[in-house]
Amino acid sequence: QCTWVLLLLVLCIPWPSNALPLTPGNIGNLFGMPESDGRILQRSKRGWMWNQFFLLEEYTGNDHQYVGKLHSNMDKGDGNVKYVLTGDGAGTLFLIDEKSGDIHATKRLDREEKAMYTLVAKVLDRNTNAELEPDTEFNIKIHDINDNAPKFAKEIYFASVPEMSEVGTSVVTVTASDADDQTYGNSAKLVYSILQGQPYFSVDSENGTIKTALPGMDREVKENYQVVIQAKDMAGQMGGLSGTTTVSITLSDVNDSPPRFANHSFRVTAVESTEIGGAIGRIKADDPDVGRNAEMEYSIVGGHDMFNIITDQTTQEGVIVIKKALDYESKRDYEFRVEVRNTYLDARFIHGLQFKDYATVKVTVEDVDEPPVFTRNPYIIEVHEDTAAGSFVGVVSARDPDADNKPVKYSIDRHTDLERLFNIDSVNGTITTLKALDREMSKWHNISVVATEISKCYNPRQTTRVPVFIKVLDVNDNAPEFAMSYDTFVCENVKAGQLIQTISAVDTDEPLVGHKFVFTISATNPNFTIVDREDNTANILTRRGGFSRREMSMYFLPVVISDNDYPIQSSTSTLIVRVCACDSRGNMQSCNPEVLPFSDGLTTGALVAILLCVIILLMIVVLFAALRRQRKKEPLIISKEDVRDNVVSYNDEGGGEEDTQAFDIGTLRNPEVMDANKLRRDIIPEMLFPFRRTSPIKDNTDVRDFINGRLQENDTDPTAPPYDSLATYAYEGSGSLAESLSSLESAATEGDHDYDYLSNWGPQFKKLAEMYIGKSPDRET
Repeated sequence: QCTWVLLLLVLCIPWPSNALPLTPGNIGNLFGMPESDGRILQRSKRGWMWNQFFLLEEYTGNDHQYVGKLHSNMDKGDGNVKYVLTGDGAGTLFLIDEKSGDIHATKRLDREEKAMYTLVAKVLDRNTNAELEPDTEFNIKIHDINDNAPKFAKEIYFASVPEMSEVGTSVVTVTASDADDQTYGNSAKLVYSILQGQPYFSVDSENGTIKTALPGMDREVKENYQVVIQAKDMAGQMGGLSGTTTVSITLSDVNDSPPRFANHSFRVTAVESTEIGGAIGRIKADDPDVGRNAEMEYSIVGGHDMFNIITDQTTQEGVIVIKKALDYESKRDYEFRVEVRNTYLDARFIHGLQFKDYATVKVTVEDVDEPPVFTRNPYIIEVHEDTAAGSFVGVVSARDPDADNKPVKYSIDRHTDLERLFNIDSVNGTITTLKALDREMSKWHNISVVATEISKCYNPRQTTRVPVFIKVLDVNDNAPEFAMSYDTFVCENVKAGQLIQTISAVDTDEPLVGHKFVFTISATNPNFTIVDREDNTANILTRRGGFSRREMSMYFLPVVISDNDYPIQSSTSTLIVRVCACDSRGNMQSCNPEVLPFSDGLTTGALVAILLCVIILLMIVVLFAALRRQRKKEPLIISKEDVRDNVVSYNDEGGGEEDTQAFDIGTLRNPEVMDANKLRRDIIPEMLFPFRRTSPIKDNTDVRDFINGRLQENDTDPTAPPYDSLATYAYEGSGSLAESLSSLESAATEGDHDYDYLSNWGPQFKKLAEMYIGKSPDRET
C-alpha cells in the first residue's frame, strides 16, 4: 500500500531531463534507497537525500501515512547510523525511524491550514552521537484535493433595479470564494448559474453579475423577486462542490403612470357661514407610483373668484377652500373644473402619455341662520368735549342677512364702558352721551356695540360685536399756566432793566394752529416789567435798581397768561421774587432777611414791659380757650325753675339707623305702651333698681313742643355729637299721677330706704354701697 502511495507522489514530481528513467526498480533511489543492483542515486549538493517531499491532504487511512525515506551513504546497514528529524511538526506531525530513516505522518493534514512544512534531517553515529554528515533542510508540501465547497459572503443579498429597465441592465454582482488551491487543478475554478428567478434575470457564469433578462418589467404588476444563484467548482463539471445564495431584487419606481380620477364628477356641500380659508371638501386622484413619482398638484382650470384648491402633501388630496364669504341668499350653486398633474416627470415616459387628468366639482351652498351684519367695521366717530349729557354722538346700523330679515336690537357691552359715559338706542342704534366728556382725561373711548337678532328663542350665536372708536375733539376750556415752579431772586445791587427770570407756559388743550401765549403784568408795577418774546416765553426785567432786604425780602408778582384760541382762556400765576445779597458778578450769596441789632440804649424797664406784655397775651389765650371749652359743655338744666330731670349719659357710639336694640322708637310715638322695666343696652344703667311709672296724661303738648325744639336745635348745631342719640323727656310737674320724680326734695324721705342690698352687688358697686349705707340712721347711732 505504501508503495503505491509513494508512486503517486513521485508521479506528481516534475522529473528532470537528466534523471534516471522512472521505473519501479529505481523509485527507491529517489530517496537514497539502494537499487536492485546496489547502486545509490547521487546528488550534486546532498548525496544522501532529497530537499522536498509531497503529501496529499486529508489522508483517511488508519495507519500512519508514509511520507518518504531518508538514507545516507554513511549507512552501511549495520545499525550504527541514527536518523534524527527536527523542524515544523517534528515528533508530533512527523515521525522518523531512527534506523531506517522512514518518515510517517501521524494524522490527517489540511492544506488550507498549512500548505508546507520545513524540517531538518541529521545523521548521527549511534554510539558517539557524532554527526556523520552535515544537517540538511527539506520541505514537505501538502498537495490540494477538492475538499472545500464555494461559499458566498452573505446568505441573502438585497438589490434593486428601476422598473422598465432594458434587457441586460446590471442589477448586482455576487461572488463566492473557494478555499482550495487556485493554482492546482480546477478545485477552485468556479462557475455561476441561476437556479431560481428565470426568465426575469440571468447571471454571468464567470463573474456572478446578475442582469435583467425580460423587458418591460412593471413594478405596479410585481415589485419583488427572489433569485437563487449557484457557484460550483471544478469548472462546473460533475463531482464538483457547490454553494448557493439568495438575492432579493426589488423593482424601484419610475414615473411611468399618470394620475387619474376614479370619478370625474364631485359634489361638495358648504354652509354659508364657513369662514374664509375654511375647507369645504376634498377630492383625490389615484397614481400607482410611489414617492415623489406619485406627488400631485391640483388646480382650478381658469381660476375661480370664490374657491381655491390646495394640495395636501401628506395625503395627496386636493382640499377645496373658501376665498370669499358665501351667501345663500345671493347664489346657491357653483361649478368649476379641477386639473391634477404630477409635479415630477420622467422624460423617458412622457411621450404619448398625458400626465394629468380633469374632474368637475359642483358646490352647493346651504342656508344657516346668520347673525346681524354691521354696515361698517369698525366705526370711528368724533365728538367735542364738554358736550352736555344726552348729546348725539353717532349712529351704528346692522341688518339680518337672512331672507327673514328679523329685527335687530342694539346694546353696549358695559365691560367696555365701565364709567357709563354712553348710551345707545336699542331700536335705531343712536349713540348718545350720559356724561360730559373731557378730552384732557381721555382722548379716545373704545366701546363695543352688540347687535342681537330678535327671535322667539334667544340664541347667543346670533349676536355680532363691532368696535366703536369715539374720538373726543378738543375745546379751549383750559387756561394756560406756568410750565414749572420758578425759584426767582433779584440782587440788592441790581440795575434797572436787568433780566432776572425767563418764564414759559403750558396748556392741556391742543389747538389746531398750535399754542400762542401772551404774558402781561400790571403796568403800574414799580419794581418789575415783562417782555413777551413771541415764542411762548417771556422775560422778567427789573424796572428799578437798589432793592433792600430790610425793606422787603420777597415780592409777589402776578403774571396773566392768555391763549389765542376761542374762547380765550387766561389765568394768573404768581411769581415769587426773593431779594438776595449778591457779589459783584451777580452770584447769589444769601437770601435771608437781615436781623436789626438792638439799640445800646434799651433799658431794663423796657425789657420788663415787653415781658409783661408777653405774659398778658399768654393769659388771654388760656382764658379764651377755657371759655370755649366751657361753652361747649352747655348744662341740660337751663334755669332753676325748670325742675324736669334731663340726664343723658353717653359712653359709647350709637349704632345708627341699623341699631334697633338701643331704644324703642315707639316710646316717643305712644308713651302709654312704654315698658317701664326695659333698660337701654347702649349704656351702663344708672338706675340701681327698677322703678314703676304710671301713665301720664294723654295730652302732652308741652312735652311734644319741648322735644321738637330740642330736636331742631341739635339738627342745626354744627358741634353736635356725630352719633345717634335718644333723650326721653316726660312731664313730672304738678298734677302728674306719678307725682314728682325729682331727687331735689327727696332728702326728707331718704332715710326710709334700706340700701343694704348694695353690698351684695359685687366690687363694682363697693363705692356706691359705702356712700348710701354710710348715711343709714341705724348705723350712725
